[in-house]
Amino acid sequence: MNRVQLNPVGWMSQLSQLEVTRLEDTTNSELYNTFRICCLAVLNSGVDEDDCEILFAPYKDFDVRLIRRERGVKIELVNPPEVAFVDGKLVRGVHEHIFAVLRDMLYMGNKYAFLHQTAPLDGNGITDMVFDMLRHSQALEGNDELNTIVCWGGHSINLHEYKYTKEVGYQLGLREMNICTGCGPGAMKGPMKGAAIGHAKQRYTKGRYIGISEPSIIAAEPPNAIVNELIIMPDIEKRLEAFVRIAHGIVIFPGGVGTAEELLYLLGILMSERNSQQPFPVVLTGPKGSEAYFEAIDDFIGSTLGKEAQSKYQIIIDDPIDVARALSTGLGKVQKFRRAMGDAFSFNWSLKIKEAFQTPFIPTHESMAALPLHRNQNVADLAVALRQAFSGIVAGNVKAEGVRQIKQNGPFNLTGEVDLMQRIDALLESFVSQKRMKLPGSEYIPCYTISGER
Repeated sequence: MNRVQLNPVGWMSQLSQLEVTRLEDTTNSELYNTFRICCLAVLNSGVDEDDCEILFAPYKDFDVRLIRRERGVKIELVNPPEVAFVDGKLVRGVHEHIFAVLRDMLYMGNKYAFLHQTAPLDGNGITDMVFDMLRHSQALEGNDELNTIVCWGGHSINLHEYKYTKEVGYQLGLREMNICTGCGPGAMKGPMKGAAIGHAKQRYTKGRYIGISEPSIIAAEPPNAIVNELIIMPDIEKRLEAFVRIAHGIVIFPGGVGTAEELLYLLGILMSERNSQQPFPVVLTGPKGSEAYFEAIDDFIGSTLGKEAQSKYQIIIDDPIDVARALSTGLGKVQKFRRAMGDAFSFNWSLKIKEAFQTPFIPTHESMAALPLHRNQNVADLAVALRQAFSGIVAGNVKAEGVRQIKQNGPFNLTGEVDLMQRIDALLESFVSQKRMKLPGSEYIPCYTISGER
């Protein structure tokens, strides 16, 4: 049996005896099993596989244990994946990420009682939790320079699109902008890789490549090798809020249903009257040949959320320099607004988020079938329902619990207004035909059916 002990790093190397006791108390909990799965995902960093069952199948004898020490805890890995080691030594970045998992899943999980009803349920409490987790991860330190660009996009993109994401990242890096993504492969890795080269050419030594994930996603999208700051939020809603609170601007590359979910979340927030004055630069971009993708997305947004939603972003095709310049111009407006509001540069407190966007949506066959997918409601509520529908499809595609439900009970069924359902179906079918649902080489079997009956 192969055992490896890891010394703590960062502020986790100095814990009180009470904190260590509380960590030990989690070792027999459901939360600890989630911690184990996240550690295994981190140890598979850089492996391109979005099927968690295939990824984890060879490691059924893997385990992770906490070893109490006077100053804190060590972590012992039992039969860890060899891919995480170089000449018998654990890769340093992976070592750091393991303790980031300990910090976010056990230390913060114990503090906020993740997976239990004692977690804060009101909107302000959720925002405070997101802030506290970002602060403990030290993500807010250095984020007051107004240069953090969140990049969204698919894990399953072609080589042409991947190279384009690197070029955009390179142009952002040349302008000393840092990158935050969902930390996986594809459009989450490319901008970081490009920015790293741009930072090196500018001799910029404060390059940050922040990856924000959540337990049910990280198993399907292990952190890429560029991530130097890993943060694991407890669920997708808090992950999305962390993105928009920490971001100074957002770039959206071609992607699948998960990228559409992120865009719907963002637009639903920005369309709120309470955020009408909030400058938030958003650029949708891709290389030549991706025009049809963005036309489909733009048409869907226009036909569901309207022209106001379309006005919240700009589309730039095949021009990385223009993308970077658009972000630079937008950051100037962000700075002016934050100063006027007296808001922090490191965390966007003034952005108002409806509780419907913060409350976890648990996709089941019943909850998916009950979604109010019709236009006889205000646009903000429709954005919530559409975001939840796409979130459920992401779960059915790659999340372990969602995949398990689909295997047991068949595909989710989405039902609603006929014209709206036709538009959803057309958009999803375009993702399938463009092979944006699964990594190349994987056959996609839809986890959903769509009918316009209500």
